[in-house]
Amino acid sequence: MLFTIMAALAQMELEIKRERVLDSVHKRREAGKDLGGRRQSISESQIKSALRLVDSGEPAAQVARDLGMSRATFYRRSRKLRS
Repeated sequence: MLFTIMAALAQMELEIKRERVLDSVHKRREAGKDLGGRRQSISESQIKSALRLVDSGEPAAQVARDLGMSRATFYRRSRKLRS
């Protein structure tokens, strides 16, 4: 019975913590603040230059490899720039 009570309290604590985190993320998004995460090491100008190389006939896989990123990441970042 003691373990059941402790498990219920742990579950309640987990739910309270989750609500606080979600509330914080919601408030930061509304305020336009940074949510953290990994910083992008490759700038938009480098992606634009890489796109010019791809448009001139260079294989996208090779351009992405030269930048030090995966081909999928290169395509995702270039799609964001073009739209």
